[in-house]
Amino acid sequence: MLATTKERLLHFIEHMGISKSQFYSDLGIKRGLLDSDKLKATISDIIIAKILVTYKDLSINWLLTGEGNMLRTDEKTDETPIAHRTEVPNEGIPLLPVDAMAGAFTGEQQVLEYECERYVVPAFKGADFLIPVKGVSMHPRFSSGDIVACKRLSMDNVFFQWNKVYVIDTVQGPLIKRLKPGSDKDHVLVVSDNTAYDPFELAISSIYHLALVIGVIRLE
Repeated sequence: MLATTKERLLHFIEHMGISKSQFYSDLGIKRGLLDSDKLKATISDIIIAKILVTYKDLSINWLLTGEGNMLRTDEKTDETPIAHRTEVPNEGIPLLPVDAMAGAFTGEQQVLEYECERYVVPAFKGADFLIPVKGVSMHPRFSSGDIVACKRLSMDNVFFQWNKVYVIDTVQGPLIKRLKPGSDKDHVLVVSDNTAYDPFELAISSIYHLALVIGVIRLE
């Protein structure tokens, strides 16, 4: 039985005839991820996002849980734009780990170039950065492992499009949430699509940076 994500990933690349060296090259990562003594270790969200963007036939549900089919059988929808990784400097959109989020909001290119892979996604020409979704608070709109495309917004005289989904940078770190009017002009109501998560008010003054989610790469 394939008990871990790494064991399932190893099974997938063997099934597809992909060598380990080719796998590392495709993802642009260091060797060692699939070493036999590391198969029970977890894989970071950013690596999983790279895997799912690179190998579009791989089912995220099977990879993470072992349930269902290994290969995707769904027809792609209009929400699933074609994406590919690029090595061309300044081409495409950076795919960010959460710890590089401050650089994304401020436009700090040195951080982005050092930390991030870049992907060409024709449908998201206006996007400034891509980030993987973590957790289930925005399910069913977004699932963990999906990749959202974001456009930076200025906090100067910001105009909120109510009921749209934003990435907000706060003292709690980056949050992907739907925003609605708060109890007064100085607050917004932060809402999760998953009803198990209660909405809460947030002072606009406590939002450091803001980005509008303009699209999603649906991975499953």
